[in-house]
Amino acid sequence: MKAAVITGVGESVVTTVDDPTPGPRDVIVQVSACGICGTDLHILQGEFAPTLPIVPGHEFAGVIAEVGSEVTELKIGDRVAVDPSLYCFECYYCRLGKNNLCERWNAIGVSKPGGAAEYAKAPVANCVLLPDHVRTEDAALIEPLSCAVRGYDVLKSQLANSVLIYGSGTMGLMMLELAKRVGAASVDVVDLNSERLQTAKQLGVSAAAASADEILRPRGWDLVIDATGNAKAIQDGLGRVGKGGTFLQFGVSDYAARASIEPYKIYNQEITITGSMAVLHSYERAAALFADGVIDPNIFISDRLPLDDYSLALERFAKGIGRKIQVRP
Repeated sequence: MKAAVITGVGESVVTTVDDPTPGPRDVIVQVSACGICGTDLHILQGEFAPTLPIVPGHEFAGVIAEVGSEVTELKIGDRVAVDPSLYCFECYYCRLGKNNLCERWNAIGVSKPGGAAEYAKAPVANCVLLPDHVRTEDAALIEPLSCAVRGYDVLKSQLANSVLIYGSGTMGLMMLELAKRVGAASVDVVDLNSERLQTAKQLGVSAAAASADEILRPRGWDLVIDATGNAKAIQDGLGRVGKGGTFLQFGVSDYAARASIEPYKIYNQEITITGSMAVLHSYERAAALFADGVIDPNIFISDRLPLDDYSLALERFAKGIGRKIQVRP
């Protein structure tokens, strides 16, 4: 089959690889669309993936083309979205129900062959059946949405929060849409990319600016979310949290990124700093929200490219062009 392969640091090709073979409780998914994510760039940079080469792509959906000998829940022809998370269910953290912190954590498209290919293998337990009104290719958005849902899981649910989001790419915009759903009083977005800020305005922000200095909020914000992973944005955001507020590190940073904090301020103003890692008991709920229309795929997906253009898709994503970029086998 044809697949994109990250062969080494900074190198990717589209080539022919062996077709996947299902185990007894696996299915083979004919991929309809696969989203490009910041994690893919980190893999390209030599981070996250334990070994290279790897077929990337952890945001994907498609049609079941083959089922394992013990699969009864799904059949050939069913349309599914796939949770890429692979847990051991045996380690200390899995036994605590904190599977996303699994000591043997793996993921389809990160450490195992992924969906940037014509076909991908997945455990049947990781597949969510799609309702008739959801387009298969659009359902690749469920995975990033499930990460956003997890982000809100770690936060205290509180009506009428003032929210500041750094970044108006796909993840920042998803956090924006969910903030409105959970009853935020205001949602402001900061981004240096003026084109992306226009999308945030289209979705209905309270304010959109290139800097938080342009937004009048002298007491800071109740909730500040970094959806960029950029060290400068993180540093700025830490200083924008109001008394009793929370800073959520949601964006994926480089390993080398650093930010400084003021311990006394955290103590004296009762500031909470927390993080959110990938997916945890949130994929099915994200699928339900997606089916209910919490986000509009026609707004979120800006580029639908052929798989042969995988390297171009990575390049466009790295330059901040568009919103969610998909490749389609």
